[in-house]
Amino acid sequence: MTPEHKQIVRSTWQQVTPIADQAARMFYDRLFELNPALEPLFADADMDTQRKKLLQSLGFVVNGLDDLEPVVVPVLETLGRSHVDYGVTDKDYDTVGDALLWTLEQGLGPAWTSEAEEAWSEAYTLVSGVMRDAAANPVQVH
Repeated sequence: MTPEHKQIVRSTWQQVTPIADQAARMFYDRLFELNPALEPLFADADMDTQRKKLLQSLGFVVNGLDDLEPVVVPVLETLGRSHVDYGVTDKDYDTVGDALLWTLEQGLGPAWTSEAEEAWSEAYTLVSGVMRDAAANPVQVH
């Protein structure tokens, strides 16, 4: 990611933080609207806890944009592998990305510029790429 894109992601995330719980609710509502088949994956989840986990994960990535390889990537790889156990498939990442970008667009209003969309799309592509690769290659030999 370019330094400019990292800055856009950070600054727009700061604008989401005050409405974080509402944004997380919007995200899951949109996710289940886009693909109702995903809702059963959360049947046993406490959605309050799930929303907090989502926000913590997004915050972790946003705050770690300058430390992707040493800090963020190993965590994302672990998440990618664990999501397989929850029933997440490769195509589900596209739906999650669509729901995330829609949520950011709704939450940010006029701050959702073409540059913000590009920066967040790049960030999500990076995150989902690491998670998808880890899910497809569950055993890492070093």
